[in-house]
Amino acid sequence: MTDDQRYAIDDQRYAIDDPVAAGIDPVALDALLVRARREVDGGVLPSCQLAVARHGRLVAFENIGATGPDRRYVIFSCSKALIAGAVWLLLADGSLKLDQPVADLIPGFGANGKDAVTVEQLLVHQSGFPLAPLDPKRVLTREERIERFASWRLNWEPGTRFEYHPTSAHWILAELIEATSGVDYRTFVHSRVLDPLGLDRLRLGEPPERQADINDLEVRGEPPTQAEFESMIGIPGLTLDMLVGEVTNDALMTFNRPDVRALGVPGGGGISNAADLALFYQALLMNPDGLWDPRWLAAGTLEIHGDLPDPIFGVPSHRSLGLMIAGEGDTARFRGYGHTVSPRTFGHAGAGGQIAFADPDTGISFVYLTNGLDANVLREHRRTAGLASRAGILAAA
Repeated sequence: MTDDQRYAIDDQRYAIDDPVAAGIDPVALDALLVRARREVDGGVLPSCQLAVARHGRLVAFENIGATGPDRRYVIFSCSKALIAGAVWLLLADGSLKLDQPVADLIPGFGANGKDAVTVEQLLVHQSGFPLAPLDPKRVLTREERIERFASWRLNWEPGTRFEYHPTSAHWILAELIEATSGVDYRTFVHSRVLDPLGLDRLRLGEPPERQADINDLEVRGEPPTQAEFESMIGIPGLTLDMLVGEVTNDALMTFNRPDVRALGVPGGGGISNAADLALFYQALLMNPDGLWDPRWLAAGTLEIHGDLPDPIFGVPSHRSLGLMIAGEGDTARFRGYGHTVSPRTFGHAGAGGQIAFADPDTGISFVYLTNGLDANVLREHRRTAGLASRAGILAAA
């Protein structure tokens, strides 16, 4: 690791522990860094950043391709872990219950047959409105959001099917946080989850005056042909549009807008550097100062609460209360965990190739962020698998 690649931030939490002393294989770590540099050096991505942590401390924090010593990224659906961490607190104090109908807490939500949707179904993506529309560019107030929730309709009966909800379920979870706590969901996430952990670079909603360090997103490359796509994914008839859904590059590019970044879209609008997100996952492993009730922390990181099959990939969905459990074989591979992490690994990926996970069997947390939106999703998939697989073997024997 060269001096110009290492962060030089005057903050003790960013001090890098000796990897060997932390039980990290230096050869494996170098291989991970080489893989991360490949596509930035080749012009495929504008920049990336990665961090590895163990025993509550960083053992690697690398900035590749971006100018300036301290940059942050839009982390997209890695943000879902922040909302989950907030909901676990409310489950612990009884403000929320898993089997509680959402309509009990949000006026008008039960319209159009949604009266049976429960808190647990939101967390495991079984609530039945995966593509319910809410445009952050136009619907910016709480009152407007609640009005829109009432108009949403179900695609299928809640609890009978898994389908990934990119943003809709987390807008409802954010409103539940506000309805039960009386606090803006962003303030709750910051004051009750992130600030106690000292993670002030990891934010959900960042005002314009604090956005200068965020790397703008850039679309790179060309999409694969249908033949290339089917050959790589191995699922005949699966199209790129079916896989991408509403998470198109055009939609993702709206996160370059200051107002959208300030809004803090609960399912995908988080802002962070790789280090703070990796340290957040260390907190999920170690629960410092008992921040979370152990029962609910286990439900969110170790227990599978939703295992209906993924309709695209045909593998079990392996959903904890808010995160993804790796599992084995294709289940882990399709979730972006590669093929070397333990089946108990938990985390959440994000659009554009963002990765964030922790492996309870090794104690390692790993985060990779980029501002490159690679139109070639096959290349993105290979990159994600390659990085995750290399991170999974960092713990020295």
